[in-house]
Amino acid sequence: MASVAIEVTRLALKCVSAVSPETAGRLAFRLFSVTPGRKPSNGKEKALLAAAAPVMATARPVTLSFAGGWVMARHFEGRADRGAAKRVLLVHGWGSRSDYLATMIEGLLAGGAEVVALDWPGHGASPGRTLTMPAAVRAIDAAWRHFGGFDVSVGHSFGGASLACAAGGLVCDVPSHIAKSMVLIGAPSEMTWLFKGFGKLLRLSRKAQLALEGMVVQLSGRRIEEFDAARILGVLTVPALVIHAEDDKEVSADHARRYAAAGPNIELHWANGFGHRRIVSAAPVIEKINAFIHAEDRRAAA
Repeated sequence: MASVAIEVTRLALKCVSAVSPETAGRLAFRLFSVTPGRKPSNGKEKALLAAAAPVMATARPVTLSFAGGWVMARHFEGRADRGAAKRVLLVHGWGSRSDYLATMIEGLLAGGAEVVALDWPGHGASPGRTLTMPAAVRAIDAAWRHFGGFDVSVGHSFGGASLACAAGGLVCDVPSHIAKSMVLIGAPSEMTWLFKGFGKLLRLSRKAQLALEGMVVQLSGRRIEEFDAARILGVLTVPALVIHAEDDKEVSADHARRYAAAGPNIELHWANGFGHRRIVSAAPVIEKINAFIHAEDRRAAA
């Protein structure tokens, strides 16, 4: 939000909170869930979309329905000359879209994978203007049901955390979906910091903050503290690769360290110099992901 908008929002929520902190918390949650506009905001984003268009045109669009809405996925078939391909579920971060992962999609396909790229609600080709973690988990569930499961799940930022929460079965009426291996790129390790930070930004009262966090329980049946992606990965024990840049200015590198400390099944790879966004298109990162997801096959062949 622009500084003027923030000040106006703070004042409005303060007035509402004086009458009803619960209402102020619910209003804050609505703001928290609103997704950014889809139109490219600058020339760089326009160029990225134009460059991605030929790649995205090779996919088969698939509409996935879930309780509360639907999302668009794009299915990229594996190369016929590679035999049975690993099926990869690929998800983007907050404010992004699957088009911005076109370079990674190409890299995964070239490495011998079949890729399903998902646009979150309120992003890319999917409808809506809001997104919550429970909605993301439901979208993952829809993809899982339609495609019959995935060998590998790969997620950037919010997408990585969502994959972990889906694997942990954190939305009470949605079954857990655990890929055989997982890759999280620049992903937050828990959700509490986001809610606390948002409440601090808006200067919510203690009661309004509790109401904000209480919306998570209403939507998922779980407390916000339970949305701890690092703990989930450690408990699941599936092979997981966490890729992060120490120069990431959006998601602190401390989140990557939390993941690494959660269990011996988690491998941490630093991709320093690529920040939070360029990391998904970096050739060394894509090479590392391919090596990780195909490591077992290569050992068996050897």
